[in-house]
Amino acid sequence: MAPITAHEAQQIDEANGSGHTPVVFVHGLWLLPSSWDRWQAFFNEAGYATLAPGWPDDPETVAQAKEHPEVFAGKSIKEVADHFDDVIRQLKKKPAVMGHSFGGLLTQILAGRGLSAASVAIDPAPFRGVLPLPISSLRSASPVLRNPFNYNRAVPLTYEQFRYSFANVVDEDEAKDLYATFAVATPGEPLFQAAAANFNPWTEAKVDTKNPDRGPLLILDGEFDHVVPWAIANASYKRQKRNKGVTEIQKIPGRGHALTIDNGWREVANAALDFIKRFVQP
Repeated sequence: MAPITAHEAQQIDEANGSGHTPVVFVHGLWLLPSSWDRWQAFFNEAGYATLAPGWPDDPETVAQAKEHPEVFAGKSIKEVADHFDDVIRQLKKKPAVMGHSFGGLLTQILAGRGLSAASVAIDPAPFRGVLPLPISSLRSASPVLRNPFNYNRAVPLTYEQFRYSFANVVDEDEAKDLYATFAVATPGEPLFQAAAANFNPWTEAKVDTKNPDRGPLLILDGEFDHVVPWAIANASYKRQKRNKGVTEIQKIPGRGHALTIDNGWREVANAALDFIKRFVQP
């Protein structure tokens, strides 16, 4: 298991010392914890104590990540989930957890372990049992999946690939700014694991959707998301709603996969906050 970093330990101490309910943010592929900076400020203002742990070996900044992209290689779904599990177990209060893209899958994994008081999965990557596979998802994953040697590599996106996958509904200037500000390389292994999930009964891309301690769950999905189209998000919802806990889904009109980092991020944050506040007080 990857050790908790000094920065993560500081966040844990601050959350525990605050007396407020923690909210743990989980980033997805091709992004860093800093992609949640505005969300953290927003939820802090709402009275929560926020943490944005990294995946194992995440650099502190985008500049460092671009200088040493090789550090992202070789991270499995279980390794990342176990790291967040370790962080959460250091908290004195059970947190709300929310994640984007592969972070949305990790959010559901953590909720399925009974670690979350309430969860929001935004554009969540699919897990075993989620069957739809739209063409846009295959195209978005193709920079990694088209080369089997990428399994153990760190793989960046070109601007054109980022434009299609993340920034398809914003204008060109904003797309270029988002790419320069947020995009980093990503481990190939999780995408291969997710792609093979329905053929591998031992896959790490699986969620315990039946755990009665899963807690309330909201799935949010952008209307025009190429990476996680509505068919995938809705299939995830249909599997999750078998749980006895509250399970809801909401489509965010006119939005793509960059909905947590683009100019409309606050609309999505408000939807997430409204859900969390129904079940978890600051």
